[in-house]
Amino acid sequence: MTDAKIDWWKGGVIYQIYPRSFQDTTGDGVGDLPGITQRLPYVASLGVDAVWISPFFTSPMKDFGYDVSDYRGIEPLFGTMEDFDFLIERAHELGLKVMIDLVMSHTSDQHPWFVESRASRDNPRADWYVWAEPKPDGTAPNNWLSIFGGPAWQWDARREQYYLHNFLTSQPDLNFHNPAVQDELLDMAKFWLDKGVDGFRLDTVNFYFHDAQLRDNPPLPREQRKSDTAPAVNPYNHQSHRYDKSQPENIAFLERMATLLRGYGAAVIGEIGDSERALELLEEYTGVAGRMQMSYVFDFLSGRDLAATRIAEVFDALHSVAPNSWPCWAMSNHDVVRHISRWNLSDQAAKAYATILLCMKGSVCLYQGEELGLPEADIAYEDLQDPYGKEFWPEFKGRDGCRTPMVWDMGVNGGFSTAKPWLPIPHTHLQRTVVSQESDAQSMLHHYRWAINLRRKHSALRGGTMSDMTVDGSILTFTRADTQQTLEIRANLSDEPVGGLRPWQVRIIEG
Repeated sequence: MTDAKIDWWKGGVIYQIYPRSFQDTTGDGVGDLPGITQRLPYVASLGVDAVWISPFFTSPMKDFGYDVSDYRGIEPLFGTMEDFDFLIERAHELGLKVMIDLVMSHTSDQHPWFVESRASRDNPRADWYVWAEPKPDGTAPNNWLSIFGGPAWQWDARREQYYLHNFLTSQPDLNFHNPAVQDELLDMAKFWLDKGVDGFRLDTVNFYFHDAQLRDNPPLPREQRKSDTAPAVNPYNHQSHRYDKSQPENIAFLERMATLLRGYGAAVIGEIGDSERALELLEEYTGVAGRMQMSYVFDFLSGRDLAATRIAEVFDALHSVAPNSWPCWAMSNHDVVRHISRWNLSDQAAKAYATILLCMKGSVCLYQGEELGLPEADIAYEDLQDPYGKEFWPEFKGRDGCRTPMVWDMGVNGGFSTAKPWLPIPHTHLQRTVVSQESDAQSMLHHYRWAINLRRKHSALRGGTMSDMTVDGSILTFTRADTQQTLEIRANLSDEPVGGLRPWQVRIIEG
């Protein structure tokens, strides 16, 4: 096994595919695995290194695949195992690595493990989930809250106990304190590695373990509350999540996962959902050899404008708190408002930010449609599918606005499906199709291809150091360097000409 095989992820560009919304081949209005395979040549044409495919496992779809009922099965809505095998084969033919989304902190309540666990207090899987006795007055064991609203505990009449759910009540949390649970999950990961996947995206990686003593979370003063993990209207932000997640026992499990991955030359990218300790966890999880290769945090996925000063603040904090870490940067994904709308960007500004993103130290995740400059879709309440959005509407409209189908051409439903799509496609998206942008040399699509190719051509951008970051008004300057080259990146992140740079110009100077 060569180092090159092990380190393919370092500085790589990963393209996220949301299966429901990429390409429908069966005419049911929902994307599928054959649809992804059909469109892989397009993905490869972008110049990316890998695809990350959001969950396609068997699921009742209460949270659209993030509630798994069979980790080794394919949800029939998306196709068959043969379809997945062909997808892997085709991706590898095109030079693309394949990463799949593992949701291991919780399962669906329809998973056979949970069905057995809730049946009694003494069955073989009785301790596979987080069960707890009520307080003497019958209330929940502690004050923990669910990200999706309300208490994180649900009463179960069969066992006369509460079970923990950090998300929907239909998503019970697995008990990672039980070694048998860890063993089973690692065996499941091995199953997919044996099928040829090149790595995993680990959903909510810091949620695996809870405090075994079930201690209450302390309150968080108003001035310290952030909305990076949950929307501002969610009471989840009122607590310091000291005990319901981000526990020290997680390190040993990540080391077990890393040991498994090394045998395959595979990599993982973790999702750290923590508004208080994200960079500390990034250092703990990726800054020490033998744990995770990389993780993304939410610094550039938040609602704060990405001004030059903001970028410098993030990297100052990164160098101070997580100097040995390997971050994976993203501006959009399936959980947040698309950055074009979040920051109210013109096409010119969006191109500048894409260039900056692809010049940063670390790896990069791009979300489907980002390369087209798609704005957030405005979904009417009657069309809403996301349970998160339904809970907090209208102050928070959920995640459907970033999950609408990909637009390929000006055909029926943007070339996505011959049937009514599961989410409506806005007219503004049909003005930004792949076909229309392919014929426009100045399009967002061609700019993304250029910026990705720039990263591929310059070794300093993929794996070099990043230093000398300075801010002078709207001008951001930093240096990328390795043993082969030194590059100075100067960017004017404003609508006005400044310092010899046009509005939103990024200049790359090789020294």
